[in-house]
Amino acid sequence: MIELKNVSFAYSCGQEGEGELSGSLKDLSLTVNDGEFVLLTGGSGCGKTTILRLINGLIPNFFEGRLQGSVLVNGKDISSQELYETAKAVSTVFQNPCSQFFNVDTASELAFACENQGLPEEEILKRIKTTVSELKLEPLMNKSLFNLSGGQKQKIACASVAVTGNSIILLDEPSANLDLQSIDELGTLLKKWKDEGKTVVVAEHRISYLWNLADRTIVLEEGKIKKELSRSDMDCITEDELYAMGLRSNKADILLQKKSGLNAEARSSDVSGNSLVIQDFSYKYRYGYLALNIPHMEIEEGKVTAVTGNNGDGKTTFLNTLCGLGHRAKGILSYKGKQYKRKKRQKLIFLVMQDVNHQLFTESVLDEVLISQPEENEQEALAILESLNLEAFADRHPQSLSGGQKQRVAVACAIASGRDILLFDEPTSGLDFMHMKQIGKILRDLKQMGKTVLVVTHDRELIRECCDREICLKDYNQI
Repeated sequence: MIELKNVSFAYSCGQEGEGELSGSLKDLSLTVNDGEFVLLTGGSGCGKTTILRLINGLIPNFFEGRLQGSVLVNGKDISSQELYETAKAVSTVFQNPCSQFFNVDTASELAFACENQGLPEEEILKRIKTTVSELKLEPLMNKSLFNLSGGQKQKIACASVAVTGNSIILLDEPSANLDLQSIDELGTLLKKWKDEGKTVVVAEHRISYLWNLADRTIVLEEGKIKKELSRSDMDCITEDELYAMGLRSNKADILLQKKSGLNAEARSSDVSGNSLVIQDFSYKYRYGYLALNIPHMEIEEGKVTAVTGNNGDGKTTFLNTLCGLGHRAKGILSYKGKQYKRKKRQKLIFLVMQDVNHQLFTESVLDEVLISQPEENEQEALAILESLNLEAFADRHPQSLSGGQKQRVAVACAIASGRDILLFDEPTSGLDFMHMKQIGKILRDLKQMGKTVLVVTHDRELIRECCDREICLKDYNQI
């Protein structure tokens, strides 16, 4: 059993030991019974991740702050336990899977948690074999973690939890980087854990694949429980009522559309008018693996184009190659009558990365936007932050924000850059319904400004919200 009793917590986010506190949870009480499946949802920054960190002991053992109340797991006070003791009962899939990896290859990562528990080699190998089979991970075995896509890393993170056999499993935005097929496979895994009687707590914005699994849904707002939905409540609630609460759709058919399909508003089989012309685009990894080979592609200027496909199809590699990252990136982009080789493209195109932690460098959110501008303009920078509901965080350190808030900071930097071509790699991963709609509006506004926008996404709601055309990368990538 998991018990949070009158818990209040505020992160210490002051710089250089100033000790400034940022509120997160406020007198929250929550009980999760053994074998129960609980969905935590709500707006970005509402406290979902904080609850998971309290249960797995990262608060207060790793994340500093002011904690009041008590957190009990199986009757034991988490704050008085060592992390390795808690880890014997609780496993976590983090929002950013890279933050939980301790090895460089996939097989070693799966073995790591079992080795820490002192299990015999025979048992470890048996568990790995079973997990790999159940999650269909055979193609990912014995590969470098550094060469996996974001979605593939998420699969390995889930597998590293599955092999432990722990009775309590926590997941933080587990579908954020997964394609539709992988989300379906994740749902199957979660059902298996539920059927086995495990206690499962999932913090998630994309709720449709979880809706029929959860026994209860907890809706959070500003560190408090806004609403608690029982199973019977969940069976009766309408989509409009969910939208009114700021939640995403619970309709499974949103996730089960054909991967190459588009809605009526976004369908376009041919490029019309002016276009970006991509020629002989390729990328080879250091060890010689050809990850990208696109002889020819045309992308309509001044439109929002979705780039879709399965995990590992090369979508992120395509964006990196397009904006000229890496000396192994080859090819020519023709734009407005000019040809741009790799280095020249770096000044033409701005990329918002899938893991935005790789592009947040400064001491404040405002500074991030200012250094992205061609010429610093604080008034304009503040206006951009306001358009993304980030003005309250202007003086905060970017790394003190939630995952969804960091994502919006990176989007703010893209807007501030003033570049003609803007690339977004999974811009709505970790974002709630309201902010997904907000990103959709921003992408439409960028189109109205004459910008050409490419967005790699698995988010069907975002595609319907703002995209004019969808490109399935596998149709162009000849490898």
